[in-house]
Amino acid sequence: MSDAAVSPRFHWFLPPRGDAMAPTAVAVENAEPADPAQLMDFQTEVALAAEQGGFTGVLTPVGINCPDPWVVCSAVAARTSTLTFIVALRPSLASATLVAQQADTFRRLHHGRLILNIVTGGNPAEQAEYGVHVPHDERYDITDETLQAIRPLLDGGKVDFEGRHLHLVGAQLPEPTTQPVPIFFGGASAKAVEVAAARADTYLLWGEPLADIAARLDTVRKAARQAGRELSYGLRIHVISRDTSEEAWQVAADIQSGFDTDSVAEVQKLKASMDSVGQARMGALHGTEIPGSVQDLVVGPNLWSGIGLMREGVGTALVGSHDEVADRLVEYADLGIDEFILSSYPHRDEALRVGREVLPRVRERLSGRDSAQSSAVGA
Repeated sequence: MSDAAVSPRFHWFLPPRGDAMAPTAVAVENAEPADPAQLMDFQTEVALAAEQGGFTGVLTPVGINCPDPWVVCSAVAARTSTLTFIVALRPSLASATLVAQQADTFRRLHHGRLILNIVTGGNPAEQAEYGVHVPHDERYDITDETLQAIRPLLDGGKVDFEGRHLHLVGAQLPEPTTQPVPIFFGGASAKAVEVAAARADTYLLWGEPLADIAARLDTVRKAARQAGRELSYGLRIHVISRDTSEEAWQVAADIQSGFDTDSVAEVQKLKASMDSVGQARMGALHGTEIPGSVQDLVVGPNLWSGIGLMREGVGTALVGSHDEVADRLVEYADLGIDEFILSSYPHRDEALRVGREVLPRVRERLSGRDSAQSSAVGA
């Protein structure tokens, strides 16, 4: 993959625990499904809505508060036809050979509909629950070694590898399939950029103001060039899109009005305990207290940071009319974003709305621009 101009691909989010916004399971609109059977049906409905809405794939996270993404994604994949599943994994928690075996099994069962999303992990307390007790940068060293093994294993190679953390002798998958498995990679620290530049196909960013995204893209591009590589780039962001801007901002205001001080304090305390640079960047956009007005957390044109008060991970949303949201997405695409991973609450209904109202507008704008450029070149 490269920086070459291509039409961006759009993905949706497959929520691990219903429509709850935070690990505290505080719901914005819908209560979390009461039992696993309901959750499976709910996730299938979201995935089918994303498929119907014209999204290419769905992403689901990994963590102690989430069902295992391999199991969830494989189960939902069996109920869908075209969606690609962006399966999150933590390299420090499993054997590189086992991960490659899981990925090969998934792509065999589901006709190659797989992307690996590398999540090194930014919560030391959660890592300790898994039995991992290594500092931030060392976790990225483990990730680096793991990816050096996974790629050749998935390509059918035999791997002998001896690193500081990983020692494989004669590792090889029996008759692996041939479908490529792209690697998505997120992380805002200098160490994350170094590893992503050397190993990833697509570098993922959380939604920030345009100038900040542009600066970060410049940094990663330079690191990739130094590694002799080119990457594509993805953006993970929420959207609140309605027929008018006023309606959209009222939805944001209604969401914010549902936040309570104790729940926000709980989420912010959790986030403050993390050593994630990306999480710290999100925190700088929204602070730790509920403001008086939804407009107090606007950090750029149509960019609202209020989601981050009640949710770890990406905490920003594009809020506005369908045309405004489409315009903002085009601006990110102009910076070089090739992959968008969107979400909104409730996930199923919004997958249909965004797929129906926003994606065609973005594609129309980009298509019209490409046609104009082609005409100018031919003139």
